Formats: sequence, C-alpha cells, structure tokens
Amino acid sequence: MAGKTKSVFVCNQCGFETPKWLGKCPGCGEWNTLEEETRVQQPASKAAKTGRSAPVRSFALSEIEPDNELRYKTGMAELDRVLGGGIVKGSLVLLSGDPGIGKSTILLQVCKVIGQKMNVLYVSGEESYSQIKLRADRLGVSAPGLRLLCETDMQAIGEHIMEEKPDLVIIDSVQTMNHADLSSSPGSVTQVRECTALLMRTAKSLSIPVILVGHVNKDGNIAGPKVLEHIVDAVLYFEGERNLSFRILRAVKNRYGSTNEIGVFEMTDRGLEEVKNPSEMLIAGRPKNTPGTCVACVMEGSRPLLAEIQGLVTPTSFGNPRRMSNGFDYNRMAMLLAVLEKRGGYFFNNMDVYINVVGGMKLDEPALDLTIAMALVSSLKDYAIRDDVLAFGEIGLAGEIRAISHCEQRLKEAARLGFTRCIVPKHNLRSIGKALQNDIEIIGVRSIRQAFEALII
Repeated sequence: MAGKTKSVFVCNQCGFETPKWLGKCPGCGEWNTLEEETRVQQPASKAAKTGRSAPVRSFALSEIEPDNELRYKTGMAELDRVLGGGIVKGSLVLLSGDPGIGKSTILLQVCKVIGQKMNVLYVSGEESYSQIKLRADRLGVSAPGLRLLCETDMQAIGEHIMEEKPDLVIIDSVQTMNHADLSSSPGSVTQVRECTALLMRTAKSLSIPVILVGHVNKDGNIAGPKVLEHIVDAVLYFEGERNLSFRILRAVKNRYGSTNEIGVFEMTDRGLEEVKNPSEMLIAGRPKNTPGTCVACVMEGSRPLLAEIQGLVTPTSFGNPRRMSNGFDYNRMAMLLAVLEKRGGYFFNNMDVYINVVGGMKLDEPALDLTIAMALVSSLKDYAIRDDVLAFGEIGLAGEIRAISHCEQRLKEAARLGFTRCIVPKHNLRSIGKALQNDIEIIGVRSIRQAFEALII
C-alpha cells in the first residue's frame, strides 16, 4: 500500500519543522529560511501496530572487549594534531570553511600521502575528472592508490564503497549529494541529513573513515541542519581571510581528541604548507617603538602562541565614540574600557577605540585582558611599550589581576623567542620555577595600576 504524501516546511539553518510557512523561524529566529519539502508517510508495520518488535540484547561493561583505535597518519603534523593523532578508522569527519579557503587542497595533499600505501576514493560532486587532474598535477599529487569518482547519486556511491571497500573515502561536498528516494533538491535539509546518515552507516559497518566537505552559509556557519554536526565524529573548521596566506584549522568537535588544538598552515602555489613555528610568524613584522602595540601569549590546547595586539585610541568626530574590535570579543572590550575608566582613571568617553589581533586570528581567552588594556593605555598616553615586554592576565571588575593557567609554559615560549621581561599576575609567581626566573625577568602585579607602573620601570 502506497504511503500518503504531505508537505512540511523545514528551516535550512536549524532543522525546525512546521506544517505551514512562516517568515521567521521559531527555532533560530532567522528570516526566510523555511523551505517546503514533500514527505511520504509509510503505513505502520505489523510489529508497530501490535507494540512488539524483535528482541534486543544488552551487554555488561565487563563483557565488551576493548578495541584499540587505529589511526591513519596524514603526513601533516598540524592536521594530525587537530585530529588527535590522525584519522581514526571508521570515523566520520566534517571539514568546513569559507569558499576558496583550501578544503579541497588539503584533502588532495592527504591523498598524496595515504594513497602511497592504501586505497583512497575521492568522490567529487562539484568538479570533473579533468579539473581534479589539473589541480592534482599543480600540487604534485601522484598516488597509485588514489581513485576518482565524479558522482552525486548517494545510493550509487554507497554501493561503490561496499564493492570496492577503500581504506579512506572523501566526499566533496556533502551539499551536492542527492538521495534518489527523496523528492527535495540537493543541499536541502532532508537531503544533507539523509546522505550523511547513509555515509555514517557505511563508515561504521565497514570501519572505513569518511571525510566530508561542508559548505558554509552567509553567516559563516556550516550549511545544513544542526543535526549534521551531531551525526559526525569530528567537525573541523578552516579560519582565515582568503586574501591572506595563513590558515588556521580548528576542531569544533572531536570524539577522539581535544577540541582546543589548532593547526597553522600557509597557502602557497604548491598547496598548504605547515607552519612549524606559528608564534614567530604571528609577531613577524612588528613595528619598533610604536605606541599601541603589545604582545600576548595564549594557549591553544597544549601549544602556547604569541600574538601581537594592536590598540588605537583617537579623538572622536561623532556624537557617540566609535568602538571596533577585530579578532577579540566586542563585549569584553567594552567591559575592559569601563574598568580602565572606573578603576584606572584612564578616560575613553570621548575617544574612538579600535582593537586588532594581527594575523587574522580570533582569540577569546581571558588572559588577553591585560594585553588589551596595556595596548589601549599605551595608545592613549602615546607611550611605546618596550619590544622585549610581554604581558598576560585576566582583569576583574574591581581592577584586580587574576591568576591564569599554564603560566610557566607561556613564559618558556616567551623566553625562547627573546623576550626579557614579562608582566604576570602576582598569584602565578608561586608556580614558576627558579630556573625560569633566571632566564626572564618576571614582574607580578595585583592591579591594573601596578601593571601600568611596571611599564615605566
């Protein structure tokens, strides 16, 4: 007996469903995101009508044998760091980022390494065989185990995977895949969800790792329903401006590793190359003896990174002063300005304030508070901070400098790159070894006033 059809409206941002069209999605609040989809209601099975189903069995934890996870090395240490050590066998990884950021480039470079000893299936729904061949020749990819498939039919791709059983599958991209049993168009919420679910079942049943390329919408979020991120095992996101050469790979979700690690790459004519020393890259070209600049040290997972913070304070030409922040949270910058006025006596009420994190990075660690404050005061007073001075610490609403984590690791990175003086929270001094204090001058401060007085010593 054929099922009945019905129409529902699904939000392409959050997956919210409603029987009628609405201008604004009740789930996420976005406008004009509801799309009509036709669904077939299948009649209930006999087991469902009687309330009986096939018996299932549970297992005690002691009965389950541990399965040591097998990881494939990608040949790129920065990518392996973000993945937690490599690609886990049977995992489903979603790689997303802006158009032209380098998603397909890095995956072809992965094929170059893994395809030397294993079989890799690269499925493309956006490019032809000749286009992929031209890009592979430009990147120097010549792996004997790499096979290409230009197809968008998800059922045909699934049957090909079941037949060939490759060691790694790459889908570029999931928004171009089409499930023939669904009447909706490719890229819709239902298509993306069902195609990803089919790939997940294939990956888990055959223990084949699958890497999906995902597009982003105009807001920079991963296109498709939010459930897409819940289905996959890891979500990687490429950050960076297309007109800049540096790219940052960040793990938003990772069931097999940490989500705090980042990988730094540089886009060249030979593809993406790893940046072995990102701290030196981020502070390269720093102006000398210039007011409004200060260096911070942030922790990205287990890696300390030095970043240059620039602040500009100038008299306003408008009735209300302008505030802009690039790479740092705007609301936290407004809070720091209020603390500097109330607790420090530095007034910005008739000044335009601009904050910029050099290198295109987006930082949100509280340890940046003291660096931001010192850069702003340096620009306000037109006083240049010494080039060998580093500062980090969290600022409270009372103007106090609060302790931060991994202080000793940050100081070791600063000493390695030639910094000779560092302003840190007073409470962190007890956890710093004596040997490190001989390598770099460490000044502990309790308040923002003490921090600014330490600058002129």
